[in-house]
Amino acid sequence: MSIDRFVLAFAGTMVLASLLLGHLVSPNWYWLTAFVGVNLLQSAFTGFCPLALIQRKAGIRSGAAF
Repeated sequence: MSIDRFVLAFAGTMVLASLLLGHLVSPNWYWLTAFVGVNLLQSAFTGFCPLALIQRKAGIRSGAAF
């Protein structure tokens, strides 16, 4: 799995988990949904993604290779 696909899968998982936790546990979990959304938006404009940086340092390959 490439870094790009991992970041998208991780972001989607965090959004769904925070929505579930917001519904079942506390509405404060919706702040995590907002954080993930803002991070995805700023990444689209700046090209900087903290999770992708961590993945590169961990040795995960980048690009569209399968």
